[in-house]
Amino acid sequence: MKWFNKNKKLNNSAQQRYADFIKGEDINPLSLSGMYVSEENSISVSGVFACVRVIAEDIASLPLPLYKRLPRGKEKAVEHPLYYLIHDSPNEDMTAFAFKEAMMTNLLLWGNAYAQIIRDKHGQILSLYPLLSSRMSISKNQNGERIYTYINDKDEIYTLNKEQLLHIGGIGFDGVTGLSPIAVAREAIGLAKATEVYGNKFFANGARPGGVLEHPGTLKDPSKVRESWEAVYKGANNAHKIAVLEEGMKYHEIGMPQKDAQFLETRQFQLNEICRIFRVPPHLVGDLSRSTFSNIEHQSIDYVVHTLRPWLVRWEQAINLCLLNEYERKDYFAKFNVDGLLRGDFSARMSGYAVGRQNGWYSANDIRELEDMNPIPEDQGGDVYLVNGNMVSANNAAQGGGDENNA
Repeated sequence: MKWFNKNKKLNNSAQQRYADFIKGEDINPLSLSGMYVSEENSISVSGVFACVRVIAEDIASLPLPLYKRLPRGKEKAVEHPLYYLIHDSPNEDMTAFAFKEAMMTNLLLWGNAYAQIIRDKHGQILSLYPLLSSRMSISKNQNGERIYTYINDKDEIYTLNKEQLLHIGGIGFDGVTGLSPIAVAREAIGLAKATEVYGNKFFANGARPGGVLEHPGTLKDPSKVRESWEAVYKGANNAHKIAVLEEGMKYHEIGMPQKDAQFLETRQFQLNEICRIFRVPPHLVGDLSRSTFSNIEHQSIDYVVHTLRPWLVRWEQAINLCLLNEYERKDYFAKFNVDGLLRGDFSARMSGYAVGRQNGWYSANDIRELEDMNPIPEDQGGDVYLVNGNMVSANNAAQGGGDENNA
């Protein structure tokens, strides 16, 4: 990977400031539940991991061609050097899927995704390398130009300008830097993490709450009684052992029962909270409690339209802005192909194709292309458009005429 503008002249205070930024010391990752929640450790929460994985993998799997505008319609611009980079392989180490997946993971957790643009001496883009969002900060110089400061894994500091980066930002206040969904929703994720930790500790203690040993008399050394009790009866390995109480001692449970704490309900609600943060339908992360056979398809289409589409538009517009110059933007544009995700069931697709075929806006090859099938040769009528023979033009119908051929 190439680097530009290595900054060796930063003073100690600037270096410390950037070091604090990378370590996350400029924010308070402690939630009210007592759990530390950061972008890095939030991925260990199953709901967060599932939502990030679903969106990142779905977007990474979508084809991303570069198109050329035509007087009517468009065609794939396979001759343009950028087509191969965004559609097949952005650099010699990654596939397009791996690149988009890494970028989306950073974008979903930190609210920003960055890729360094490597150009030749003529300004032609040669490759794209994703950068870690946790190591990037944005500022402005005296001229008001954006400056990106990056610290690599060797603690070396580099400055890059906007022409050297592909920057995709999420929702934010200034239209440039996106907000971290994890930081914004720290309390919801912290509660999910706390219930998970509580459940682990509960079962590690043999699925028994804490308690009190009551002795009718006075003990000279209560700590020894407590230690001997815990050594024999505490922990998962000692679960279900039979306790023997002497000298009139009694055991009383004082922990809140799981049912009273609504443990399972809380875990279920927090999963829905996390799905709400990322706008992911619960059935996509394994929660089928409110899904039925009749609404799954519509939920999936709603997911494409309302969850994936805003991210896809951010990708497309960032590519057009950062990777195409002002002259190329007039003729070229990048656009994801989501047709595969919007398909209905087989019978619904066939019914739709039949209507399009009978009314003349689909040829046999148009339909076969949508179904990922090879075309019918032209001499066998694969590109012929048909209409119903008993239909007449609107003009002839208004004049009271019959078939155009018989008029």
